Amino acid sequence: MLPTESPSAQHPDLDLYASAELVAAFVDDQLLAVQAVRAAAPDLARAVDAALPRIQAGGRLLYAGAGTSGRLGVLDSVELYPTFSWPHGRAQALLAGGQGAMFQAVEGAEDDAALGAKDLQSVHVGPQDVVLLLAASGSTPYVLGALQAARAAGAMTIGMANNPDSPLAAQADIGITLNTGSEIISGSTRLKAGTSQKIALNTFSSALMVRMHKVHGNLMVDLKATNAKLLRRAVALTMRAADCDEALARQTLQACDNHVKVAVVAIKNGSDIDSARARLAAAGDSVRRALDRA
Repeated sequence: MLPTESPSAQHPDLDLYASAELVAAFVDDQLLAVQAVRAAAPDLARAVDAALPRIQAGGRLLYAGAGTSGRLGVLDSVELYPTFSWPHGRAQALLAGGQGAMFQAVEGAEDDAALGAKDLQSVHVGPQDVVLLLAASGSTPYVLGALQAARAAGAMTIGMANNPDSPLAAQADIGITLNTGSEIISGSTRLKAGTSQKIALNTFSSALMVRMHKVHGNLMVDLKATNAKLLRRAVALTMRAADCDEALARQTLQACDNHVKVAVVAIKNGSDIDSARARLAAAGDSVRRALDRA
């Protein structure tokens, strides 16, 4: 049996535990997810460096997965827009069984390699794209079909799996093995296998966005202020990055459609909005470089 499917030697009497013991066992088991991602950190760093030129050239992040893994890909893709103003069209997730599978399992979809290839081809995958292929087992036919279609199109492929020596990790351009072993509830890869995938996806996409100058220092300066909470956050970030008071931050943000990066450059350089935008463009959208050029 695959390690992720094998019965765990720990907690054989889990069903007899009191609630406090149950919670402690589940929480402690999740620590192994962090350790698995830490062990895979060199491969994650390679993936970021390899993906960066394609994304800088206009490529997209495409995700393909089934079940829990596929839903985690959807989650990562949709969070990039509010967090980093990353265009929806440049982060697309494919889930075995379609959108309905986000809420209810579509039986058999994950077993269809041809469907995985067809779904990826339907979004016109190309050489500039980076395709993240997600499967706890590392052998899901839907995901392997998508992998072959991505490779045929010349896209860069990153395979994330939770079992050593998986076909997915072996056949992808960069294979990332998150070796979480057996689950505390045998076979339920929504537990620490899923946690490790979420951590790895967070790490990969966030690191990539930092390299794309979506972060200044450690401040999220390219967020999309789509609601009141995010608008308050944009004001606070502008105040901190530009070292200004709230009134000036709000006034400048209002003048630049709440774009924190533009507001920071305008305030720090004492320039108008158009000049701040032009300076950012000339600096490759990097706030740090735009301020150094002043």
